[in-house]
Amino acid sequence: MESTQIADQTPDSSDERVWYALESREVAEALQTSIQSGLDRDIAASRLIRHGPNELAAAPKPPFWKKLLGQFSSFLVIILILAAVVSAIVGEFVQAVAIMAIVLLNAALGVIQERRAEEALAALQNLTDPEAAVVRSGHRQTVSARELVAGDLVLLEAGNYVPADMRLFESANLRIEEAALTGESVSVEKDAGGVLGRSTYLGERRNMAYSGTLVSYGRGRGLVVATGMETQIGQIAEMLQSVEIEATPLQRRLDQLGKVLGWAALAVSGGVFLLGWARGYEPIEIFLIAVSLAVAAVPEGLPAVVTITLALGMREMIRRNALVRRLSSVETLGSTTVICSDKTGTLTQNRMTATRLWVDGTVFEIHAGAEDEGNGAGAVFRVNGSQVDLADYPASTTALWVAVLDNDAEFEAAEDGSYRVVGDPTEVALVVAANQAGARRNELEKAYPRIDEIPFDSSRKRMTTVHKILKPKPEDASPFYDGRLLEWEVAATKGAPDVVLDLSTHYQTIEDHTKPMDKGTRQRILDANEAMAREALRVIALAYRVERDVPDKATPETVERDLTFVGLIGMIDPARPEVPAALELARMAGVRTIMITGDYPDTAKAIAEDIGLMQEGHQVLTGRALDALDAEQLMQETKRTDVFARVTPEHKVRIVNALKDANQVVAMTGDGVNDAPALKRADIGIAMGITGTDVAKETADMVLTDDNYASIVAAIDQGRVIYANIRKFVFYLLSCNGAEILTILIPIMAGLPSPLTAIQLLWLNLVTDGAPALALGLEKGEPDIMDRPPRPVREAIINREMWYRIGIQTVAIGAVSLAAYFIGLRFFPEFAKTMAFATIAFSQLLQAFAYRADRFPLLKIGIFTNHAMLYAVATSALLLFAVIYVPVLQPIFDTVPLGATQWAIILPLLLVPALVAEMTKAFLSRGYNLLAFRS
Repeated sequence: MESTQIADQTPDSSDERVWYALESREVAEALQTSIQSGLDRDIAASRLIRHGPNELAAAPKPPFWKKLLGQFSSFLVIILILAAVVSAIVGEFVQAVAIMAIVLLNAALGVIQERRAEEALAALQNLTDPEAAVVRSGHRQTVSARELVAGDLVLLEAGNYVPADMRLFESANLRIEEAALTGESVSVEKDAGGVLGRSTYLGERRNMAYSGTLVSYGRGRGLVVATGMETQIGQIAEMLQSVEIEATPLQRRLDQLGKVLGWAALAVSGGVFLLGWARGYEPIEIFLIAVSLAVAAVPEGLPAVVTITLALGMREMIRRNALVRRLSSVETLGSTTVICSDKTGTLTQNRMTATRLWVDGTVFEIHAGAEDEGNGAGAVFRVNGSQVDLADYPASTTALWVAVLDNDAEFEAAEDGSYRVVGDPTEVALVVAANQAGARRNELEKAYPRIDEIPFDSSRKRMTTVHKILKPKPEDASPFYDGRLLEWEVAATKGAPDVVLDLSTHYQTIEDHTKPMDKGTRQRILDANEAMAREALRVIALAYRVERDVPDKATPETVERDLTFVGLIGMIDPARPEVPAALELARMAGVRTIMITGDYPDTAKAIAEDIGLMQEGHQVLTGRALDALDAEQLMQETKRTDVFARVTPEHKVRIVNALKDANQVVAMTGDGVNDAPALKRADIGIAMGITGTDVAKETADMVLTDDNYASIVAAIDQGRVIYANIRKFVFYLLSCNGAEILTILIPIMAGLPSPLTAIQLLWLNLVTDGAPALALGLEKGEPDIMDRPPRPVREAIINREMWYRIGIQTVAIGAVSLAAYFIGLRFFPEFAKTMAFATIAFSQLLQAFAYRADRFPLLKIGIFTNHAMLYAVATSALLLFAVIYVPVLQPIFDTVPLGATQWAIILPLLLVPALVAEMTKAFLSRGYNLLAFRS
């Protein structure tokens, strides 16, 4: 009850305008929260119930009747409606009702398909909801940004989108891009300590962070003061409420194809009408046939089927840990020729473990215990195989203390009450190793409180924090105490060994003495670093600087100089066990993999050789060597470079450009803010779902929910399957429609009655074509889908080979239908039209099975392996039997019940198109190219 009562006292949004004019203490009091421990969990839950989730109100969806009305916008459908009206006027009421019933049914199916596609896409969008790091009940935890409430204590880091409007109370070199609100492209430097006037302009509120803006640098903490529609961005919600789903290149090409087919169908139907009229057909009869033929010739449901197939395929990708954010990426995946992959976390497990400590020539082997801080398990340190006590090596303690102080990893509370270390994997490894050696994070933070910092930057390759020294006595075991006074300050620096070494003028001896850096010691450090790197260890250098008067604002120039070098820590991130097989699968699929990493060349090469990525005769190229190459030279070097080491995010963009200049289709991984340009430039930008920043995820086309390289290969596999399935049902629909045109056109040209009526054509278009086409979109993929080379990116959906195959199947279906019709006219005149109708309908259903694979015979992939196809064909067959044998439907569809004699003639004919399709596949699978199938 108490929690609920407190929750009810949260201020309304009308108070938002004054948050920046209050002290942080006053803000915390007004929100009934704490800037140390955050909200109580129960209070946070209560406020969420009261105020609702932190999200913008969705734009209202159009009502059902508007969606239904939209289904009648096609000019072909309008013509069909006019045909129904004309039928009614001339007295063909049954036919008019039947045409309208089928038109309405088609429209209803279109609405249902559209709704399913929207639901599938909405589910995908929900999976991209950002997360936020908060402190509740004194413990850090990660929650969905939707669960934030007023009073929450939120932690911000570079690369995060600000999840709600916040009053900052702590900032360290914090800069935020607020272009979404102010239009200013330059990031704004934040100052949490200031109190501003009530009339301060939005863009000048330095102590506020607003929802939807981007943290470009540094870090900060703040209290949530507004969520959802109460935020500043909520006031301009029209910018964010609707997510426009653009047509993909594939959908645009299909739309163009539909228009071409539409005009062609109108031309054919016009010719049929004129020819039929000249042959003596009743005008209304031939008019209805011509119009129905035009509608039947164009697969109007194709866009909806494509959307559903894409959405369902994307769901399958999610099951394989790849979230595709843009539909266009699905088709691009099938054309990917190069994967540019990060090493850490993607090719490796991203579980760094400190295994080696080097201090002044002494090498300590670290055998770590469990990670949990509370279980008391400690690490074992060995020198030359013998266990040692670190107390005998004071400088080793200094190194571990530096590693803990210059570190942003934190302990996060789990639901079961236990704790785990969260943060950058490298920093987690350092905290765990130091913690198990007795360097407790909470104790060190009290003894050496952080007062300033220079965050890690990928271009600087280092991070520095500044701390007060509050432990002046020798017995307190302060590694930084040497008789100096209380309140001195220490700057702790960690980073790339070469970078830190260049900034060091002294080094710490194993006995804990400070000596000037000389050439011999510098070379020993470089040799030790190289030795660790050759063993595939990631090496971090540690250094510090103690002084009395550190500037009020720490900068690299004033703090990161004259450092005392302490030691090196080597960490191992083992390769993911599934990666070697995935690399081989990609290689078989014609997809090359390039490792791009900031690690040292020896480390990167060792991992690449271990997982089988390095090809014989290929090389490792460093960022420094890359800088010396022009665009043409780099393009040539990419052909024989499997590993790019010691590269920056800027190098990634150059590598992508070089590969694209070589006509490669590039998939590029990334996780940091600075990776965004490379992700955007690549054909497929892939962000890390676990370690990736919000910026990387927002920029990327695809997000890996497990940060695993194998998931990229699985996504390429599924992308190829989806595209192949789309081509299959396009192939199926066009061959069926072509056969219907042929079946009507030839008898009319011969002066014979049309084998198919308008109603029968519409029924074929609805029942025989639609359901099997959708089932083809659910195929699991052919066994050799990853044995084929990447699809040419500019290849047409229907290439020359497909046009030949469509022509063959059109002739096959049309021939058997006409054969049944002519046999009927000769021997059973009253059954002739029904025989033609049954033959074309059932032959189309049977050949759908053959279309399930382009090259493999049906018996090899299995007749019963696609359950959706079985259901679709069985349902369509039952409906076809109904219109033939149900008396009330016979006059509507102009059918008569067929007897055993008629079926004896029809049944052999039904199998011919499927057999022709199988023979065509066998012909192509043997490599024949007599018809120049290549497009």
